[in-house]
Amino acid sequence: MRAVLQFLGGISFFLYGMIVMSKSLKSLSGERLSAFLARACCTPLRGVILGALVTAAIQSSSATTVMVVGFVNAGLMQLPHAVGVIMGANLGTTVTAWILSLSGISGGAPLLLLLKPQSLSPLLATVGVALLLFGKQEKLQHLGSGLAGFGILFAGMEAMSDAVQPLAENPQFASLLTLFENPIAGIFAGAVLTAILQSSSASVGILQALCATGAVRLSLAVGVVMGQNVGTCVTALVSSVGSDRNARRAAFVHLYFNVAGTALLLPVFFGLRALGLLSGAAFVSEGDVALIHTLFNVFTTLALLPFHRLLLRAAQRTVV
Repeated sequence: MRAVLQFLGGISFFLYGMIVMSKSLKSLSGERLSAFLARACCTPLRGVILGALVTAAIQSSSATTVMVVGFVNAGLMQLPHAVGVIMGANLGTTVTAWILSLSGISGGAPLLLLLKPQSLSPLLATVGVALLLFGKQEKLQHLGSGLAGFGILFAGMEAMSDAVQPLAENPQFASLLTLFENPIAGIFAGAVLTAILQSSSASVGILQALCATGAVRLSLAVGVVMGQNVGTCVTALVSSVGSDRNARRAAFVHLYFNVAGTALLLPVFFGLRALGLLSGAAFVSEGDVALIHTLFNVFTTLALLPFHRLLLRAAQRTVV
């Protein structure tokens, strides 16, 4: 019961933080931040680079896409510019998988740990409240409110993750993944697990931990990694609740991007396996999972970047 209440409270903080952040950014920005984002994301490729760098720094594609939804909702970023950043977020999150494979599930350099959302949230909230208390100028008040909103939003994400953390640490729950040897079933398992944990990084960590037991085959790893990329879209979709039309469209761009990538790569995997170039029964290591995760996101980005307008059009038709 306590975990359920904590999860509900996390969702509430998450949505409230999004509202506060969006309103503050609207009041604070004027035209400078909007102009900067427009220049930084003036082409889809530049947007991909920006999204990859930001996500690699904070090690959370969910946080990046949530910020993009917030920027679009605040009118600071145009929807077409958001598409490239969302694609780049998927590339940036592959860094986490490599860190986990090299340093263990709790690994990471001190600077990277400081930049994670769970470390940033108290810092942002503290700075934001200090500006609200002591800032005399109106811009400082808006900045403080925006930073506090960011902090509350990230704290909500962390509360949701903490509420279901016992599931991630439960060997019986984690071992359920090994029941899905078929890649299609693995996609479903990975999507559900990531949606529950609200973190693709956490579900990748679970999969890599299972690899250490020698229980994960290639077919399962490929399916679960694909599903994890689909399941991580839930956070952006939740963040778009109550937002304006373009913000909801940005969340659906994220969803369609990952679903399309899965639909494209799955036949490639089956084809390579049918030709005997891959053995689905082969066991994989932690590094193999990181490689699969990277190949999926690089392939998806390269394949869909030329068709970014189609993703945008699909989102526009979904949210009218």
